[in-house]
Amino acid sequence: MLVILQSGANQEVVDHVVERIERLGLRAHISQGEFRTIIGAIGEENAAFYDQIRTIEGVENVVSIMKPYKLASRDFQPHDSQVKVGNVTIGAGAFASIAGPCAVEDKQSCMEIARAVKASGANMLRGGAFKPRTSPYSFQGLGEEGLKILRDCADEFDLPFVTEITDPRNVELVSKYADMLQVGARNMQNFVLLSEIGKIRMPVLLKRGASNTVKDWLMSAEYILSEGNSNVVLCERGSQGFENEMRFTLDVGAVALAKRDSHLPVIVDPSHAAGRRDLVMSLALAGIAVGADGLIVEVHNCPDKAKCDGPQALTPKMYEKLMQQVKALVEIIKQNQVLQETD
Repeated sequence: MLVILQSGANQEVVDHVVERIERLGLRAHISQGEFRTIIGAIGEENAAFYDQIRTIEGVENVVSIMKPYKLASRDFQPHDSQVKVGNVTIGAGAFASIAGPCAVEDKQSCMEIARAVKASGANMLRGGAFKPRTSPYSFQGLGEEGLKILRDCADEFDLPFVTEITDPRNVELVSKYADMLQVGARNMQNFVLLSEIGKIRMPVLLKRGASNTVKDWLMSAEYILSEGNSNVVLCERGSQGFENEMRFTLDVGAVALAKRDSHLPVIVDPSHAAGRRDLVMSLALAGIAVGADGLIVEVHNCPDKAKCDGPQALTPKMYEKLMQQVKALVEIIKQNQVLQETD
C-alpha cells in the first residue's frame, strides 16, 4: 500500500509513520518528492491495516498498489528514477553508453578496447570476469584477475565499469572491484542472488530472461528493491522468438511497456539480441527510438579471435560509426521533447 503524507510533513512525522508501519510487520520505503512524501508499506497486507494507518497524524491517504510489483511501479514513484554509477547518471534524460568486450581476455586488449570506446563517446565500460556459458568447456572468464584488469582499465580512462555476477557467494568479491553489478538473463530469477545484491547499495543492471515477461522482469527487480537497494537499471537483451536468423528478438515493445509501468531506467543490449554484428546498429537505434535510457554494446579489437561472442562484437571503427548515429538520434529525441513541453 501507499501511505501519502500531508503536504509539508516534517521528518518527525515521517519517522513516526515509519515506526507505526514497521510495528505492523511491514517494511517502509520512503519516496520524497518536491512537495509530498510517499511511503510504501510493503509486506503481507491485512484489510485492517488501511484504517490503522489512515488515522495516524500526518497521513493524508492510504491507497492500494494494484501491481504485484510495488516498489518498481509508477504507483509508488510516478517520476522517472535516475541511477548513479560512479560519475555517470542513467535515466530521466541521462543516457548511458556502455561498451567493451564480452569477456576480459588479457590486460593489453582490454586497455586497447577501453581506449577506443572512450574516444568514441562511451561513458561506461563493460566486461565479463565470470562467464556463465552453455558449455562447461567454453571460456569461463579470468575470475578475480579479470576484475583487477577491468578496475585498472576503468581507472585509466575514467570509465566506471559493469560486470556480471553469477554466484551469491561472490557478491563481496565482485563489489570490491566493480562500479555496477550485472545480473544476466540466466540469473534473472535467481532469487537468492537478487536478495543478496539487494542488501548492498551498489547499482545493479538487471537483464530480462529470454523467456520471461515484463511482469516477471519487474518482479525480479522487486526482490532487489525490497531489500533496500533502489539503484536498479533494467536491460532488455532479446527474447526467444521464432526467427532463427538472429540469436534472439529484441523486444522494443517490452522497453516501452517497462517504461510505462515502472519508474526504473531501461537500457537495451542489441549485441546479444542480434548475435551478429551487422544488425547491432539497427537494433540499437530502434531501442533508443522507443525510449531506452542507454545501450550496452560488445566491442572487441579483434572479434574474429575473441574467446566469447566474437560474431556479435563490433570493431572499434564500427562502434565509432554507431555512436555518431546514436548521438544524432538522442539529440533529435531531446529536441522533440522540448517542443512537446512548450506546446
